[in-house]
Amino acid sequence: MKFTELNTGIKMPLFGLGTYGLVGHDVLYNALDAALKSGYRLIDTAAVYKNEKDIGDCLRELLPKHGLSRDDLFLETKLDTKDHGLEEAYSACLASLEKLQTDYLDLYIIHWPAKSKIKSDDPRHAGFRKDSWTALEKLYKEGKVRNIGISNYTLKHLKEMASYTTIQPAVLQVEYHPFYIQTDLLQWCQANNVHLQTYRSLGKSKLLSEPVVVTIAERTNKTPAQVLLQWALQQDLGVLPKSGTAKHIEDNMASVHLEPLMSADMDALTNLNRGQRLLRLDPTEVA
Repeated sequence: MKFTELNTGIKMPLFGLGTYGLVGHDVLYNALDAALKSGYRLIDTAAVYKNEKDIGDCLRELLPKHGLSRDDLFLETKLDTKDHGLEEAYSACLASLEKLQTDYLDLYIIHWPAKSKIKSDDPRHAGFRKDSWTALEKLYKEGKVRNIGISNYTLKHLKEMASYTTIQPAVLQVEYHPFYIQTDLLQWCQANNVHLQTYRSLGKSKLLSEPVVVTIAERTNKTPAQVLLQWALQQDLGVLPKSGTAKHIEDNMASVHLEPLMSADMDALTNLNRGQRLLRLDPTEVA
C-alpha cells in the first residue's frame, strides 16, 4: 500500500474504497469484506450518501473478522450541503461519528462550497463556508477529527480561505482524471502542502473505452481501470474507485502492485485532457 504524509504528520493511504451509490447492509458488507481482504485501509463516505450507519454496522462485524482494529483504518466522511454553518456543521459531524460508531474520524471534509436550497451565485455562501470551517477547526482541536479538508473548491474558494483559516486543510478532494486535469488545483496543493485526493478516477465508460487507454491496457496486460488508477497513483494522487463487485475491488487494488506505467504512457494519458467534467454540478458557479 502506498501512503502520503499529510501536513498534520498523519499517514494516509493513497488508495481507498469509494462508497457512493453503495446502499444497504448486504451490499456494503460484501464490498467492505472484499476490500478489507484485498488490503484496502481507507474508506470514503459522506452524509449525503445515506450509508454511514450501514458502514458503521458492517465495520463492527468485519474488523474482527479480518484481525483489524479501528486504528488500522483511515475513515473519512463529508458534511452534507444542508448542514453548512457553525452549529450545523459541528452537530452534523457528531451525527456522522455516531452513525459510523467511532470516537474519531481520520478526515472530515466540507463536501461542497455552497449551502443547499440557496442559489449558487448568492454571496452568503462565503459566510457559510467560513462558519463551517470554523466548526471543523473546533472538531479538530477537540480530537474528534484528525484531519480536516474540503471538496469541490475552486481556486477562488481556496484563496478566500486564506483570510480565515487558523488550521490549514490537509486534503482537497476533487474530480480529476485524464479527461479532466485540474492543473491549477494540483499546483495550488503542491505549493501549500495539501494532498490532492481524486474522485471519478475511472471517469465513465467513454474513458474506460478510450482507445489510448485500451491500447496501453492490452500492451501491459492490465485492465483499463488499472491503467487509469496507476496514472493517478504515479503522480501521488489519492484515488477512491467505487465498486460493489469483489472481482473489481480486487483488480483495482492490484494496480498498486503492478509494474509502473512508462513515462510515454503517462504522457499519452495526460494528453487526453479535454477539460471534460463529468460531475453535473459546476463548482465554478458558486459565489
